[in-house]
Amino acid sequence: MLDIARLRVLVAVARSGSVTAAARELHYSQPSVSHHLARLEAETGAKLVQRVGRGIRLTEAGRLLAERGAEILGRLDSASEELAAHVGLRSGRVRLVAFPSALGTFIPEAAVRLAKEHPGLDLRLAEAEPPEALRMLRDGQVDVAVVFQYGDSAEDGIRMTPLLDDPSYLVVPDFAEPGHEEPAEDVPADGVPADGVPADGIPAVPRQGEGLLAHAGSRWIAGCDRCRAHLLDLCAEAGFEPRVSFTTDDYVAVQAMVAAGLGVAVLPRLALSAHRHPGVRVAELPGSTRRVFAATYGEPPDPPATAALVAALRTA
Repeated sequence: MLDIARLRVLVAVARSGSVTAAARELHYSQPSVSHHLARLEAETGAKLVQRVGRGIRLTEAGRLLAERGAEILGRLDSASEELAAHVGLRSGRVRLVAFPSALGTFIPEAAVRLAKEHPGLDLRLAEAEPPEALRMLRDGQVDVAVVFQYGDSAEDGIRMTPLLDDPSYLVVPDFAEPGHEEPAEDVPADGVPADGVPADGIPAVPRQGEGLLAHAGSRWIAGCDRCRAHLLDLCAEAGFEPRVSFTTDDYVAVQAMVAAGLGVAVLPRLALSAHRHPGVRVAELPGSTRRVFAATYGEPPDPPATAALVAALRTA
């Protein structure tokens, strides 16, 4: 029976035209290539190469075997890829890292969908904000990273699959009395109330038409570095610099502090969908949206399990 590794050496020599080039292509030493050719001749009982000057060329038998060998190796590689795809979606592991509000909203749905479609696939989950998540992706600790971006940016070697647009909301305390007829849902975020900002910087009752500028004198609660930078940009566009008194990545804690009257904040829709404190009111900020992506690393195509996970995330 022909040795596949030696057959691969012969095909490389035929394709590249020399032992030196074949050794470079296969990451072998030149003596190793020559040894494999000699062993292949012993196995077949045929003269496969002959010396011409300081180089070699294939004999008629060598060319015939190289042609058939290329066909055999091509079919073998295809079978290996098909088997990997078949097995990869029925067993094995795929690893995902995501920021907290994604884990608290659409990722569980994606995990359920993936489990139904590929029950043998083991999904591992981890939590991290985008900078750390992308580092984990580059280091090979995870296969997919769910991240968000404000604005457009590119990372070398990282491919971004869009998942959703996530608008931002102004979050203010709701001190309405029980039975208050105004809905505690969303209030418009444009305009400034005629009587301006209360002396303590926190409105006693959120008013229709309040926007960022209405809270220029308020204490503000900021989040992660990216979210904090986004808040500063929004306030700068509105014409003021916010007085940041508290900083936390925990969107549950942010809403609790807002409800207690300790400040106001800006949160994305995902955070409010994952948890909504009954003591806050929210108003969408037009034109303030972050984009959420499924990030993968390396040249396409993705391994079958990774592709299946990204497809489940897009659907969810």
